[in-house]
Amino acid sequence: MSLDGVASAVRTAAARVFGDHVDQAAAYVELLESHGVERGLIGPREVDRLWDRHVLNSAVIGERIPEGARVIDVGSGAGFPGVPLAIARPDLDIVLLEPMARRTDWLAEVVEKLELPITVVRGRAEERAVLQELSGADIVTARAVAPLARLAAWCLPLVRVQGSVVALKGASVAAEIERDRAAVRKLGGGDPAVATCGAEVLDVPSTVVMIKRLPPKPPRPRGRRS
Repeated sequence: MSLDGVASAVRTAAARVFGDHVDQAAAYVELLESHGVERGLIGPREVDRLWDRHVLNSAVIGERIPEGARVIDVGSGAGFPGVPLAIARPDLDIVLLEPMARRTDWLAEVVEKLELPITVVRGRAEERAVLQELSGADIVTARAVAPLARLAAWCLPLVRVQGSVVALKGASVAAEIERDRAAVRKLGGGDPAVATCGAEVLDVPSTVVMIKRLPPKPPRPRGRRS
C-alpha cells in the first residue's frame, strides 16, 4: 500500500483520520500516483505529497461537518475534498459535482473501485438543472475553486437555510474575507468565519472559511400614500 513509503508521522495521522478505512485511503492515493499526472488531475510535483497536502488536508474538514449531513463538493476535480471526506466519514451523503467529462469519468472509476457511497454529477453549480436537482444541502464544500465572492455565488444557492459553505482556503484568506465580505452578505451569507481543522494530527492544519446561509430578509413595508 502507498503508506509503506511515507513518514511515520503521516502513517500515524492517516490511521487516526481514516481509522478502519485507512486501506481505502491508501488505495485512492495509489490510483492518483498511477494515473493522476497522465490524466491531468495533479501536477508531477504533487505525487510525493499527496498524503499530507491533499488527502489528509481534505479529510480533516469533517471536523466541521455534522453527522449524517448531505454534502455537495463543488468542483471536485481529482476528488478533493469529497473523496477523502467520504472515506473518513462514511455517515455522510456526498455528491461530487464536476463540470469536466474526463474528470467525472475519473471520479466514477474511483467510486466504483473503492466501493464508496458517493454520487457523481457532471455540471456547474450555477446551472439551473443542477440547482433544481441538488439544492437544499446541509453543507457545500470546495477546494481551490474560486475567490470567495464568486465561490459564495456558486455555492450558497445549493445550501439550505442555516446550512453552510465549508471552503478550504490558503494563507491569503483574511485578505479575501476583507475584500469580499460585503458581496457575501449581499448573496445571502453570514459573516465568513475562519476555522482550522486537523490541528491534533497535522503539522500544518487545514484552514477553512465557513459561511452560513441566512434566512431571506423580510420585505420592507411599503409606505402608505396620503
